[in-house]
Amino acid sequence: MLYAAPIAKLIEQLSKLPGVGPKTAQRLAFYLLKVSSEDAEALARAIVEAKQKIGLCSTCYNLTDEDPCTTCRSNSRDRSIICVVEDPRDVVAMERTREYRGLYHVLGGAISPMEGIGPDELRIKELLMRLGESEVKEVIVATNSTVEGEATAMYLSRLIKPLGIVVTRIAHGLPVGGDLEYADEVTLGKALEGRRPM
Repeated sequence: MLYAAPIAKLIEQLSKLPGVGPKTAQRLAFYLLKVSSEDAEALARAIVEAKQKIGLCSTCYNLTDEDPCTTCRSNSRDRSIICVVEDPRDVVAMERTREYRGLYHVLGGAISPMEGIGPDELRIKELLMRLGESEVKEVIVATNSTVEGEATAMYLSRLIKPLGIVVTRIAHGLPVGGDLEYADEVTLGKALEGRRPM
């Protein structure tokens, strides 16, 4: 045994975090042992409080400490547009742009037959119920630019278009400041597809 049992247990738990390998877990554990007891307890309390108080909004399924969430309750949001995303982190990314003023719907993933995730494992039924109960005119599909994200976008488009609602897809392509020579063929192809008049 290389470490005292409490340290080994801390390293083991930290290494379960995404993107944290054994070396990083070890570094984090030793860092936490150096901080003051107050700081360590504050971290532990923050984790417990987040687990206890954060849930899903019953309307959009984003993470929230109030139900419905502040976005769904807001009178300043455009209720005629719903942006469909895979994950709550995608809502944060969209909000950072300060360009989008509509509502959201978080699917909870993307269709992935290889991982056993079909449409029934996502919140697609809930989205369709929302569309039936509201005056939504446009659904923006903002799933990731992956095979699974594209499959999900196509599936949603086929379900929603017959309802008379406009379905749009966020554009994909070159990042601002990116060089053409470093872009892969798929990204360059998407950039060409998503071109617009100047």
